[in-house]
Amino acid sequence: MSHLPALVYDLALIMVMAGIVTLLFKKLKQPLVLGYIVVGIIAGPYIDLLPSVTDKTNISTWADIGVIFLLFALGLEFSIKKLMNVGASAFITAFTEVISMLVIGFILGKLFGWGNIESMFLGGMLSMSSTTIIIKAFDDLNVKGQKFTGIVFGTLVVEDIVAILMMVLLPTIAVSQQFAGMELIESLFKLGFFMILWFIVGIFVLPSFFKKIKNLVTDEMLLIISLGLCLGMVVFAVQVGFSAALGAFMMGSILSETMEGQKIEHLIKSLKDFFGAVFFVSVGMLVDPNILFEYWGTILIITLVVVLFKPICSALGVVLSGQSLKIAVQSGMSLAQIGEFAFIIASVGVSMNVISSQIYPIIVAVSVVTTFTTPYFIRYSDSMFAKLQEKVPSDVLAKLEKISQGTRVLNKETDWRLLIKKTMGRDIIYSVILISIHVISFNFLTPILLKFVPDQWGKIIAGGIALVAMAPFLRVMLLNKGNVDLFQKLWSQNYINKGGLICVVIFQAGLAVFFICAVLAKMFSMSQRVEILVAIAVFVMIGLSRHVLRGYNRIERRFVDNLNGRDESMEKNNHLKQSFDTHLIDRNIHLADMKIPVNSSYIGKRLSETDIKLKFGLTVVKIIRGQLEIDIPEASEIVYPQDILVVLGNDEQISAFAQSLENENKKLAFASKSNVTLESILVEPNSVLCGKSIQKSGLKEEVRCLVIGIERDGKSMMNPHFTMVFEAGDIVWIVGDKQRLHDFLLKKNMDKNNL
Repeated sequence: MSHLPALVYDLALIMVMAGIVTLLFKKLKQPLVLGYIVVGIIAGPYIDLLPSVTDKTNISTWADIGVIFLLFALGLEFSIKKLMNVGASAFITAFTEVISMLVIGFILGKLFGWGNIESMFLGGMLSMSSTTIIIKAFDDLNVKGQKFTGIVFGTLVVEDIVAILMMVLLPTIAVSQQFAGMELIESLFKLGFFMILWFIVGIFVLPSFFKKIKNLVTDEMLLIISLGLCLGMVVFAVQVGFSAALGAFMMGSILSETMEGQKIEHLIKSLKDFFGAVFFVSVGMLVDPNILFEYWGTILIITLVVVLFKPICSALGVVLSGQSLKIAVQSGMSLAQIGEFAFIIASVGVSMNVISSQIYPIIVAVSVVTTFTTPYFIRYSDSMFAKLQEKVPSDVLAKLEKISQGTRVLNKETDWRLLIKKTMGRDIIYSVILISIHVISFNFLTPILLKFVPDQWGKIIAGGIALVAMAPFLRVMLLNKGNVDLFQKLWSQNYINKGGLICVVIFQAGLAVFFICAVLAKMFSMSQRVEILVAIAVFVMIGLSRHVLRGYNRIERRFVDNLNGRDESMEKNNHLKQSFDTHLIDRNIHLADMKIPVNSSYIGKRLSETDIKLKFGLTVVKIIRGQLEIDIPEASEIVYPQDILVVLGNDEQISAFAQSLENENKKLAFASKSNVTLESILVEPNSVLCGKSIQKSGLKEEVRCLVIGIERDGKSMMNPHFTMVFEAGDIVWIVGDKQRLHDFLLKKNMDKNNL
């Protein structure tokens, strides 16, 4: 028998054990992450009761790959636009919590007698909440429709970005062994520069690339291409001095903006699950149970700090963001745990030998304990708020509400704030692009040119190419494109505004002249005054050129199309509009989606005949039916199976309605043993049904299915005549065996394509 590599033996061991333990944890309704950690502890070198992993080095390598795929998948779920749209509440909550826990963790580490670096890492780990645990708890407790969950999800998005920053900054501090302010600022600037550059180039190139190869790519090819892009970015990130995890995350966030983003996320899910399991098993392997018993007091203290201070700090951030005390309490108690990023940050510290070996198992133990407490904290958050109302003096509650209302007013966007925000955002983006062009021209292009032309001419040619490439962005700096209406509005208001607006224009023109001077300084040897005069002349020429403006418009159009392409294609399904939340921010009412289960008591009834308004106090503002969206439906609108009702109400009303629908689902699951269900299908232009009548479609004779309704052009036709012909875009409601119907349509479409 041939020799079996140790890696295969080890993987077989941990996968078999993981399968058994995760089944047990699933039965106990606990997160699978905890199961993987338990497997790691059992298979680790510290327990001899069962077979152990023989080669930890190989498993560690696979765990490193696991981190890459975890961060890549997280990036695919993430979006720069999502970060921009999370709102002030999420930003303020996240930064209040992170900064507070960084300080508390650092102080706690010093009290334990740990060094500065270890205390910094402790603060970083304590500031990270667990996205996986919170999502599972929200699902189990059926509270996703409540308003506070939106703030929690937004906070988690911001925390993910902060975690990425920590993974870059903490190693920098650890290497220097001191808090070098300038070095940290330099690292932060470098990180921001590359993140913006990667995002701009990625959005400009990748969506267009995928559009070009759309008709050539299969699922297998798309998987290979996306993994190649991920690992390529990982290598590049490491080469320029960042972590592999950052490169994977950035490529994932870029691909998430493409039309194929969702498909790529689906394709890599199995890889992410497998390597993620290996990573969390490797986390457990580093846990020495003896250390847990030895440092049980430390674990208990850190756990108490997490469950006490994280809710308080998070709730304070929610109040400061302008939300009510009730929402603050609900949000704060949802964030009272530490999660996956804490393990990754800890693994960075261990790999660099800057934190001691006992800290890792301590953090894992705290994470496990707080994972178990999270569902109870969320469940009893309403009771905690009620007790606060009873125990806290009324004048303190009034002050908190006053702070909330005052912050809400401060957060209101004025015209000047909006102009400055937009102008600064554009200037930062243009500056990154211009600096990149300058570096590429003189650091990479010039050495190549000097091999073929004399020294001076090489610099002149490189500088000329740089100016041509820079021209569109220099031109638009002065144009103030996108802010014209706001600029004119402020200009017409009063004389004071005019002075400020002139300063804005002078600043932008000066910034453009500065970049031109930087190029001229590389091209020619001239005095500073002459250089500035020539730069102004070049800038004026660029400003007067319509050709340059047209070039910029083409660049911007392509970038915007690529950036918004996915959202526009999904706009019909994007039924929960951000604008609604903005209008209702001052009230404890919000929108939620409710899916009507098959055979619900609401099916077939008009909205006026249901108890949605009378019993639950909810208003149905929209109905989503396949591709059809009915805004502000009439009282006579009939409810169909699988309809998504977008309802307006407060948390209690929405929760009661959701519970009612869930009870109907449970009754149906218990009572129904038939394969006959009610299904809806969309008739595509190339479908085998398109152009055929109900009678000639074969649905009744061959599949024993009954067509009971057709949605066409916003109109519902119940019990259609057998002579009615199916048209492209029809939504057809059919009663029959789901699998038989699927097989029939698949076979017919294949037969049609083969003809």
